[in-house]
Amino acid sequence: MKNKKALKQNVITYGMVIAFWAVIQIMMKTGNLSSLAKGLLVPICMYVILAVSLNLTVGILGELSLGHAGFMCVGAFTGAFFTKVAESAIPSVGVRFFIALLIGAAVAGLCGFLIGIPVLRLKGDYLAIVTLAFGEIIKNLINVMYVGVDQHGFHFSIKDTTSLGMDDTGVVIIKGAQGITGTPKAATFTVSILLVLLTLVIVLNLINSRTGRAVMSIRDNRIAAESVGINITKYKLMAFAISASLAGVAGVLYAHNLSSLAATPKNFGYNMSIMILVYVVLGGLGNIRGSIIAAVILTALPELLRGLNDYRMLIYAIVLIVMMIFNSSPKVLEKRAVMKEKFRNKKNTAKEAA
Repeated sequence: MKNKKALKQNVITYGMVIAFWAVIQIMMKTGNLSSLAKGLLVPICMYVILAVSLNLTVGILGELSLGHAGFMCVGAFTGAFFTKVAESAIPSVGVRFFIALLIGAAVAGLCGFLIGIPVLRLKGDYLAIVTLAFGEIIKNLINVMYVGVDQHGFHFSIKDTTSLGMDDTGVVIIKGAQGITGTPKAATFTVSILLVLLTLVIVLNLINSRTGRAVMSIRDNRIAAESVGINITKYKLMAFAISASLAGVAGVLYAHNLSSLAATPKNFGYNMSIMILVYVVLGGLGNIRGSIIAAVILTALPELLRGLNDYRMLIYAIVLIVMMIFNSSPKVLEKRAVMKEKFRNKKNTAKEAA
């Protein structure tokens, strides 16, 4: 019974995403979608992936992480770097983009695993501080890194491009604070939706599996979970690494939606991690569908309200407050539960009458 209920909820979540894609496709075909809205489609999907993946760490595992932008940065730069390096060897942009997704996810997941080994021994604010430091270190490290390639191989420097020591055939890929330029815009809305669905399949199947129940038992009561033989370190590392890997996928998507990629504080800094966390909190901790809705609304709203000028951020703040009350207020949650129970009783009564 419980498995059937979970399956039904999962199908509804998948249906929401597919319906969103279908509506957007119809609007694009009929010419009812503005260029501004079209430009928001890939970023919306990217933020949905980030919110769902962070919810795995914060909502399901119960650990506060502020380094999600760092894992996104790792995925973005490794994916873009591969796409540029393999340009002559693999002419097809689509094939390079697909391989870049795999590489970005693998490298970000590996970073999550390596960071998780010492970090997941910490709790609460200490964990948040260390993951935040990781994100800032990654961003600043890329900003001082110069990487080029010639017929002799790769060349690295932390000074400038002249100190790379390349021959005449050399090409600079990463240019310090300028980042990577000339990345093909391979990220489309359809591909982004497919990646969102893949993320949901991974996360929802994990949550409803034996592994997911073990992870949630660690969140609810670590001592009780350990007493029944659950390997705390194994399951925490698994959830953290999967979350980081999915953030890397979002990073690759982000890198291939722009012609130039730079590790700026706006793109991969502290504020980005906080914004993703806001999506998770407003959508509800552990509520995957809520994370999707929050990410879509809060990403699109500031741009859609841009014509209101001074009132734009005021309306945005009001929406944030309303969403927080709707998802977190004990009285509202109690009323929602009562209304849900009444609706279920009416539905059962109608079935019995039929």
